[in-house]
Amino acid sequence: MSRVFNFGAGPAMLPESVMKKAQADLLDFKGLGVSVMEVSHRTNEFEELLDETTQLFRELIKLPGNYRTVFIHGGAQMQFSAVPLNLIGRNAAKKALYFETGVFAKQALEEAKRYGEIKIAASSAETGFDRIPAYDPADFDKDASYVHLTSNNTIVGTQWKTYPKTDDLPLVIDATSDILSRKVDFSQIGILFASLQKNLGPPGVALVAIREDLFGHASPYTPKLLNYELNAKNNSLINTANTFAIYMVHLVLQWLEEQGGVAAIEKHNKKKASCLYEAIDQSGFYQGFAHPDHRSIMNVPFNLPSEELLEKFLNEALEEGFYALKGHRSVGGVRASIYNPMPMEGVEGLKSFMEEFERRNG
Repeated sequence: MSRVFNFGAGPAMLPESVMKKAQADLLDFKGLGVSVMEVSHRTNEFEELLDETTQLFRELIKLPGNYRTVFIHGGAQMQFSAVPLNLIGRNAAKKALYFETGVFAKQALEEAKRYGEIKIAASSAETGFDRIPAYDPADFDKDASYVHLTSNNTIVGTQWKTYPKTDDLPLVIDATSDILSRKVDFSQIGILFASLQKNLGPPGVALVAIREDLFGHASPYTPKLLNYELNAKNNSLINTANTFAIYMVHLVLQWLEEQGGVAAIEKHNKKKASCLYEAIDQSGFYQGFAHPDHRSIMNVPFNLPSEELLEKFLNEALEEGFYALKGHRSVGGVRASIYNPMPMEGVEGLKSFMEEFERRNG
């Protein structure tokens, strides 16, 4: 069996060296004679691994000292409930502001409506979420408990280049699809969370960084497994942790450190994205979805002139070793997800295939 270039949006490509290391540890973790999937979350060996993983993440993302990090079951969509349950009670009005910039941002705000009054800070729905909407911070409701945004839209391929200044309103960022892909300024951020399955590891768990002053506001109805303060006090071990997922995050973070850290991977990611956008912009054949000023460096969606050509493109691409390029069902087309582990070789190969396909079919 030969490996392909996995352009899937998630679960996404993992570094090959990480998977080989995991394969080696699968039957014998740290010389214990048990698999990493069998080892108890209460053992010294696993707690050491957890602490090392947390510290490595903090160092890579340059997380300030007044933040705590926790691993929580359920992925990002579980955080759509956890965020309002922990924060919306900060103010008696129980209000929150949400930027509506895509499908997952919309899902987050719809879930939050269960817990309080949700207002849309700005929306790009009218243009099919093809851009980050204009907004005026002066219009933010000062009675709100927090402001929420999704930093990267995986479906249409838009990305916040800079985050809004929200002053005393904590900014909550769903960074699932671009975490550790670029440098982040935490001066305004209250909470940052991400599912693992794009740039961190396998799916099913979220990594959450919480500014400590935001503890203590959880609703009395908050399940203990979603209570940020309780999870932090218990070092993510309030119940049986997903030991294998955390182990994989540790390996991925080590790999990222070996690549030169976030600054180096950001440069690499921008180069990969530019390569594919160049192929689209120089073509009269492919049509991009996102407004050029708001393009993502993680997800590059585009379309072809007809459904027949799209189907042909996807089939031939798969034969050439370019896997999982089919676009999201809500927009169709092609989507090339080029998260941190995607090598330049895969992106350049896809670009060459696109140019050859256009030559033969354009």
